[in-house]
Amino acid sequence: MYLTATRPDMTFIVSLISRYMERPTEMHLQAAKRALRYVNGTIDFGVFYKKGGKHEFLGYMDSDYTGDQDDRKSTSGYVFLMSSGAVSWSSKKQPVVTLSTTEAEFISAASSACQVVWLRRILKELGHDQCKSTVLYCDNVSAIKLSKNPVLHGRSKHIDVRFHFLRDLTKEGIVELVQCSTQEQVADIFTKPLKLDVFLKLQGLLGVCSYPVVN
Repeated sequence: MYLTATRPDMTFIVSLISRYMERPTEMHLQAAKRALRYVNGTIDFGVFYKKGGKHEFLGYMDSDYTGDQDDRKSTSGYVFLMSSGAVSWSSKKQPVVTLSTTEAEFISAASSACQVVWLRRILKELGHDQCKSTVLYCDNVSAIKLSKNPVLHGRSKHIDVRFHFLRDLTKEGIVELVQCSTQEQVADIFTKPLKLDVFLKLQGLLGVCSYPVVN
């Protein structure tokens, strides 16, 4: 699990396998071995931050609706980027069963917003105060509209009140949810298994690569 501190591309598989630590089966052992083979083949990989890269602080968030086959809970994932590399990321099963993709995305956005508040405070202490809203990319239009709608209507009144503070952050201009296409959703790598070409593309967008050799 310590690998996830420097290898964001390992976060989802480690999170998935760790859910079965109490009662693992042969299938889980095979998955763990496959993950270790991947680590062995990419032992020199890490997050590469480019000197003089963009200092814009932005994030991506996503969810995999009812992805867990055992309890039908969704998985939330987010990543925040600076200087062309990931600085904070997470892959975590949501605490409640959601009734729609909008609700799953909204809960994921609320969790990401918590991280936004904390990271903005850290950056302020480091002398990089964020004057503008932190852009959080989301590929679900309904979740974006729900974050801006101050009215609790029939489709959202059942959502736990603790997730609705996202609306306050949006109203105060701390967080701005912006739509992005599913193909450009970097946080996909934290919520579900992906095809090889998509995985490699998102891995590169995270800034994960082999360490450059300096002559």
